[in-house]
Amino acid sequence: MASGGGYGDPSQKIDYVFKVVLIGDSAVGKSQILARFARNEFSLDSKATIGVEFQTRTLVIEHKSVKAQIWDTAGQERYRAVTSAYYRGAVGAMLVYDITKHQTFDHIPRWLEELRGHADKNIVIILIGNKSDLENQRAVPTEDAKEFAQKEGLFFLETSALEATNVETAFLTVLTEIFSIVNKKNLVAGDNQGNGNPASLAGKKILVPGPAQEIPAKSNMCCRS
Repeated sequence: MASGGGYGDPSQKIDYVFKVVLIGDSAVGKSQILARFARNEFSLDSKATIGVEFQTRTLVIEHKSVKAQIWDTAGQERYRAVTSAYYRGAVGAMLVYDITKHQTFDHIPRWLEELRGHADKNIVIILIGNKSDLENQRAVPTEDAKEFAQKEGLFFLETSALEATNVETAFLTVLTEIFSIVNKKNLVAGDNQGNGNPASLAGKKILVPGPAQEIPAKSNMCCRS
């Protein structure tokens, strides 16, 4: 069970730090999604992101303090040079498209390929159809996105950063899944330690799912606003 835990308390003890990356074409609303989650803000005159930015928010998941470190990158091609450093250490990813611009959805397979080429193979990924408040301008049917997510084993939600619809749910879905994976690995590590084997995750703050931990398809997690 996860709770918001406010928007940052510097005195709070942190049990885990999870790095989550936002990827997708320019102007799909990645920065607005981040602002809504990290600060509960939305700006109508948001400027395009230059390079890479990140913000944090601390939450409580199953009585543990989890700091989400959310990285936002520009969607323009000229910033692709930052790719490998951007993905390094990421345990979660939000793949964002604009439901009113079909081209941004068409580019999702390319973004997914890039993500899987640079990140840990078991990274937790959610497909986000943003701007659900613009239903009358919809160009991407929900069913098409849901089918793609099921085929690729991704979580899926439609969000509105403007109306704060499903933004919190999207982040909590990813963070809770990461937490679950890490907890399972800690249990295994504890068992190994009891058998005289070292606990590989002991003392680690930033945790990446190991290659032996398979993440199942998320066909049962598809939702729409």
